[in-house]
Amino acid sequence: MSITELLILGASGLFAGILAGFLGIGGGTVLVPLLVALNYAPVQAVATSGLSIVITALSGSIQNWRMGYLSLSQVAGIGFPAVITAQIGAYFAGIFPPYLLLVCFGLLLWINIYLIEVRKRLTAKKKAEVEQGEQPENAQLLITDRELPKNSNILYNPTFAKIATGSAAGLLAGLFGVGGGVIMVPLQILLLGESIKTAIQTSLGVIVITAISATAGHAARGNVLWVVGLILGGGGLLGAQISTRFLPRLPDRTISLAFRSLLAILSIYIFWQAWQKFSHG
Repeated sequence: MSITELLILGASGLFAGILAGFLGIGGGTVLVPLLVALNYAPVQAVATSGLSIVITALSGSIQNWRMGYLSLSQVAGIGFPAVITAQIGAYFAGIFPPYLLLVCFGLLLWINIYLIEVRKRLTAKKKAEVEQGEQPENAQLLITDRELPKNSNILYNPTFAKIATGSAAGLLAGLFGVGGGVIMVPLQILLLGESIKTAIQTSLGVIVITAISATAGHAARGNVLWVVGLILGGGGLLGAQISTRFLPRLPDRTISLAFRSLLAILSIYIFWQAWQKFSHG
């Protein structure tokens, strides 16, 4: 391994770690294309990225826990359904054409951008009406899960919402080969009524569980490049420490804009990949 490649890997891990802490994603969307560009086999790129994500997400989650911003029960409630349904998603991924999966994923990202914006507007409207001492016209629509009786609406039942969030994230992670953060964050905002910061912090904790499961499976098949993964993970560890310390100080509006921008950029990349697979298929 050359000095140049070593520096590229370290810098890439640092960047992925910063993204992980700020946006609650694993970083695979950055690391996998990089490793492929460095002429590693795709399966090795995915497996080695998973090892790096374990280190990065664990580092950031420990920091969040020390700062009092991480609920372990929330992480477990979302994480374990995700581990199970990821296997189902992986099975179906082998059935559908790759370009069709990519198009569906790109559309899903755009839907998430729209739904996050809708939730933000409803929350802002409700807050303004409460401050003015008015009763919202559509009270049932605007009330969050914390203000509803537990059995009044199954969609706002916290237990059901956690299982639904984790199951959907795992299924889509298995289908599309992502850590699940781009799915978990919007679903927590929409189904659990979490703030975007809390959703990001919980998502990072859940990714620890899913990444360990994925890495163990790849390690058993000999796909993990341990030295490369540890270098990436070392950079990611530092990046996650930086971003998790600064996340609580940033305005929700800034984080929301950054996350939606990420989804938009990813969707463009995904659509381009779908076109490439379709035109060469």
